[in-house]
Amino acid sequence: MMESNGKKNNHKSFKRRLNISLALCLGGFFIFLLGADPGLFGLDRSPLIGFVQTATFSTGLALLCLGGFISLKISQRADRDQSLAQDIGIRLVATGYLVALISGMADVFGFGTQAWPAPPFFGPTQAVGVVAGEFIIALGFLLYMPFFTGDKA
Repeated sequence: MMESNGKKNNHKSFKRRLNISLALCLGGFFIFLLGADPGLFGLDRSPLIGFVQTATFSTGLALLCLGGFISLKISQRADRDQSLAQDIGIRLVATGYLVALISGMADVFGFGTQAWPAPPFFGPTQAVGVVAGEFIIALGFLLYMPFFTGDKA
């Protein structure tokens, strides 16, 4: 009798964590879209992409990465240790996010194409850096998935 109650609580906990992680992913995706193309929401005020938009899509990307990590982590079997491929995958996700963040905020950090008195601007070189960071994130998530690590989750 005790064992079935423990399984029920474990199932509830799993569903709650899965719902939280999916909500983070969905919220992060909408925040990312808001920053990347505010015209979709009727909020486009300028033809240029500035600091606020870059910070918004960077925040959305962070929430996407966090939600993706949580959902993959809870789908992993509890009795198995994390494999080397999964360790590398998580580090690639974090590195990809940093590449995207630093590329997007290059002008704000002082090593972009715009000098200090000019307002920050998101240019084509920064866009290439953000896309490269997103590809690194995707590669990291692929490495973390169970079918690459031999788990039969």
